[in-house]
Amino acid sequence: MTMKNQIIYMVCATALLSSCHIYKAYDRPDTIETSGIYRDPVSAVDTLVTDTVNMGNLPWQDIFRDPKLQALIEEGLANNVDMQAAVLRVEEAKALLTSARLSFLPSLNLAPQGSITKMENTGYKQAYTLPAAASWEVDLFGKLLNASRDQKATYLQSQYAQQAVRSQLIGGIANAYFTLLMLDRQVEITTETVGIYKENVRVMEAMKTAGMTTEAAVVQMRAVYHQVSGSLIELQRQVREVENSLSVLLAKAPQRIDRGTLDEQQIPEELMAGVPLQLLENRPDVKIAEMALASAYYTTNRARAAFYPGLNITATAGWTNGSGVSVANPGQFMFQALASLAQPIFNNGKLIANLKVSKAEEKIAQMNYQQAILEAGKEVSDALHLYDATNRKLFQDKSQIEQLEKAVTYTNALFQSGQSTYLEILSAQQSLLSAQLTEVSDNVQRMQAVINLYSAVGGGRE
Repeated sequence: MTMKNQIIYMVCATALLSSCHIYKAYDRPDTIETSGIYRDPVSAVDTLVTDTVNMGNLPWQDIFRDPKLQALIEEGLANNVDMQAAVLRVEEAKALLTSARLSFLPSLNLAPQGSITKMENTGYKQAYTLPAAASWEVDLFGKLLNASRDQKATYLQSQYAQQAVRSQLIGGIANAYFTLLMLDRQVEITTETVGIYKENVRVMEAMKTAGMTTEAAVVQMRAVYHQVSGSLIELQRQVREVENSLSVLLAKAPQRIDRGTLDEQQIPEELMAGVPLQLLENRPDVKIAEMALASAYYTTNRARAAFYPGLNITATAGWTNGSGVSVANPGQFMFQALASLAQPIFNNGKLIANLKVSKAEEKIAQMNYQQAILEAGKEVSDALHLYDATNRKLFQDKSQIEQLEKAVTYTNALFQSGQSTYLEILSAQQSLLSAQLTEVSDNVQRMQAVINLYSAVGGGRE
């Protein structure tokens, strides 16, 4: 066969193998479904009419505007242990990717040797060899190419994992911060209520002395006072624990956290989820699932390439003064080259099994990718509905508080005129306290809905 025919044969063989996907790079499968994964929180149609604007593309500073919270997030991103570990894992993956890319190049080794020989009635003979050995695996059928692409997918996975840690850290710090603000406000409300109940106890004791009420009423008022005082202690304990947890997130010893107030917080009034396709590009966990699919795809390609022969070329060149029989000086130059072609013959059963396993793993990776998209859509839908629900609930909370404040005022007036008992005042005050604490909790829940949605649409990556 002439050289020209050999070249034509190799070109045809390469084209044939390309059709078998051995050289084909990963493409996102057409079977991946993204439409309709958001639910509209209010529409009966159920599918959200999406906008091209995605709040996940906004810097986290635009979402969390409290300067003290921003300082805490910056501190966490700089010092958090999980964040630092994620950065190091990216460096590890980058080093492995560099190693995979260098596998296309020949390896070169220098292995000098020397010996001294003495035989009877002869002097010492010194022999030396100064060889440089080179070895090169010719990537005819994409084994090294797919291995390199596989490592590139692993490297991207580590980058997306770092982004996921970053996003989770930002959300975690913001959640803890808003929880602290909620507890601070609840402590403030409960402290004021404890003062009111303490005054109520004093009034009831004076009224009993004046014969205007009974010991039973006084005892009941004292019991309520102690109950609310106990709840204040519990709230203060929760404040301390959240401060400790937030300190650990910031990689420092438990301590007091400098913070603002709940009333100072500003959050976006409009939440924008963007089109579902943006989840595929923005969400780190979805990208990690896709890179796992890409890695499985390249593993399948490598399993296919294993059916074809491997070509290795080795060469040795250098200087020696020993031929194995005699020693000559000065040394002479030597060169040796060898090419070997290995074609699998009797291990086809193992290769076929490996290919079947690789195809199955690729299918599993594709299903996991689709599931990750569905989970992302669920989180977006949940966050949108939580924000809408808490907005509507806050309206009811405010209306309830307004009515209960009136109830406390009216009950006090009726008591002063002798038309009501102190127990009715106590009941109205307890209901007001409960409503006030609920309003604070719902307000923070709305903020957490913003955090959840920002994370769900892939925010905080940069």
